[in-house]
Amino acid sequence: MGTTAEQVIQFCGEDKIWVFKGQMGAGKTTLIKAISKWFEIEDVVSSPTFSIVNEYRNPRGQIFYHFDFYRIEDPNEVLEIGIDEYFYSGNICWLEWAEKIPAFIPSDFVFIQIETAENGERIISLQKVLNGEING
Repeated sequence: MGTTAEQVIQFCGEDKIWVFKGQMGAGKTTLIKAISKWFEIEDVVSSPTFSIVNEYRNPRGQIFYHFDFYRIEDPNEVLEIGIDEYFYSGNICWLEWAEKIPAFIPSDFVFIQIETAENGERIISLQKVLNGEING
């Protein structure tokens, strides 16, 4: 059936906003790194904890934005970086800690939840959210 990264990419299809949720250390950035390899991104992919957003490109000229909102204290801080321009750019956006800025997340996105089982296995659930409502 392919790797986890391939399964996530297939599920997301044409969706541009991918929201990753999981505890600290659950594997959000690790999964994003695996996804970025599939898209042939050659840049070093790391969590943009201090810069809030990293921009990556692949050899085909596609642009990807990787956000980490963990350090956001006031959700309005994201207005300073022009968050809407990123989200509505038509490029794929990977969001970590999006729960810190709920009012700014577009109403259509893919929700990728990573949980850690007691035995250490990662459990990944995928859901499409349309108009703010989960659709399978």
